[in-house]
Amino acid sequence: MSIAAPATLFHTPFEAMASRCEVKLNAPTAAAAQRYADLAIAEVKRIEHAYSRYRPDSVVSRINAAAGGKSAVLCDAETVSLLDYAGSLFAMSDGLFDITSGVLRQAWNFKQAKVPSPSRLKPLLDLVGWARVERDGARIRLPQAGMELDFGGFGKEYAADRAAAVLMDVGVTQGYVNLGGDMRVIGPQPDGSPWAVGIQDPRRAGQVIATIPVSSGALATSGDYERFFEHKGRRYCHILNPHTGYPVAHWQSVSVLAPLSITAGSCTTIAMLKAADGAAFLAQTGLMYLTIDAHGQFGQPPA
Repeated sequence: MSIAAPATLFHTPFEAMASRCEVKLNAPTAAAAQRYADLAIAEVKRIEHAYSRYRPDSVVSRINAAAGGKSAVLCDAETVSLLDYAGSLFAMSDGLFDITSGVLRQAWNFKQAKVPSPSRLKPLLDLVGWARVERDGARIRLPQAGMELDFGGFGKEYAADRAAAVLMDVGVTQGYVNLGGDMRVIGPQPDGSPWAVGIQDPRRAGQVIATIPVSSGALATSGDYERFFEHKGRRYCHILNPHTGYPVAHWQSVSVLAPLSITAGSCTTIAMLKAADGAAFLAQTGLMYLTIDAHGQFGQPPA
């Protein structure tokens, strides 16, 4: 996503979660703006350190390292709440949003145009299954060695919400947090007008296909253009169906406007995973959305 905004606001770019990120806010002085932005960035970094699968000291890595062992891992309250949320997403999506499906990435390298064989996917699919995860209060155990949890499906969105909460706690009322396109808007521009959030054209890199005005809440987009390769005329993207191990193909792009970034992002992913049933799912949420199907046709809620 891209943002069209006046240059009078204070802008702080940074890198986190393998993404280009930014905080833009209205503040009385540049020093105050930097202080506020530093607080928000620190919160994003805290969440990244806590839940990144790439850090051996993260909560997720500790849980994964204990897979197949006899002992459960004791989790803090924040992690428990995120695990509860993951369970809700699993139920809401009819098992399609499954945070144990991250192991499937071992078969896919989106820097190479190579489609894994069913025999390569089969042992990984055997490790997928949120319903098999054992939980007892704050304790969690993955029963089979090689099983993994991956919070990547909602980690950035959660971090965007937390960063926005930190900013609001210190009195920021105008601005936004953008974590690699996952937007959480705190309030409108100083003149009261909404932010113009551009939706990436899924077939023309760097081009905007639609612009959505947002004064508060969150806007998230999932698409088949973020990480992909093409092979024999077919596009293979990074959003994988946990039941088949293969990428989704029905939608080019799904955008959702919601009160929270984690809600918007989760709904876009579920819609992508549900394929043709994704539009009905989005309609049931009551949220505003914009879809682009495999043929480039737009879809949106009925007026």
